[in-house]
Amino acid sequence: MRLALTVNGATHEVDASPGATLLSVLRDDLGLTGTRFGCGSGQCGACYVIADGRAVASCLLPARQAAEREITTIEGLAHGDALHPVQEAFIAEDAMQCGYCTSGMVVSAAALLARDAAPDEAAIRDALAGNLCRCGVYGRAIRAVQRAAGTRGVQKATETRGVAGGSPMNTTTKTRGVAGGSPPAMNKEGSPPAINRNR
Repeated sequence: MRLALTVNGATHEVDASPGATLLSVLRDDLGLTGTRFGCGSGQCGACYVIADGRAVASCLLPARQAAEREITTIEGLAHGDALHPVQEAFIAEDAMQCGYCTSGMVVSAAALLARDAAPDEAAIRDALAGNLCRCGVYGRAIRAVQRAAGTRGVQKATETRGVAGGSPMNTTTKTRGVAGGSPPAMNKEGSPPAINRNR
């Protein structure tokens, strides 16, 4: 099946099987490996891309449907050598550990800020709710999105709310994709206590 996909502002023609997902086409045909394969069932957020302004799981989106949309991957967020503000903020806040989930988190945050330039903390938590992180950088990720939005100073008073007690995500996601429920409890730095951030 011949498809024309619009990815990161450029049109790409590919031969894809009828059942091919956007994720497989991005990685195997276009070489855009920043979009990660995680669970394969849309539960972890590692494969998120922006489709017509919304973060979606590319592992679930059929390539034939993606051909009807404007797709932006993690590789398409930067402009030349200039990183996207969310990418810069994730670096500044050290909002990553192993890095496997980072591209999906950045994509979710970029999609949020494109439609809401000054989201409150609840909106940020909701936007990142579909992104699972085994390393537990949720607190730092939230602060990174606040930094990118320019609301870091305004929301300092609330930046630790919900962190010490467990998941910084909204309660509707606590049972999704993680054995035992919510992500691990984090200290005030946004890291699981058992993880050495300097390793």
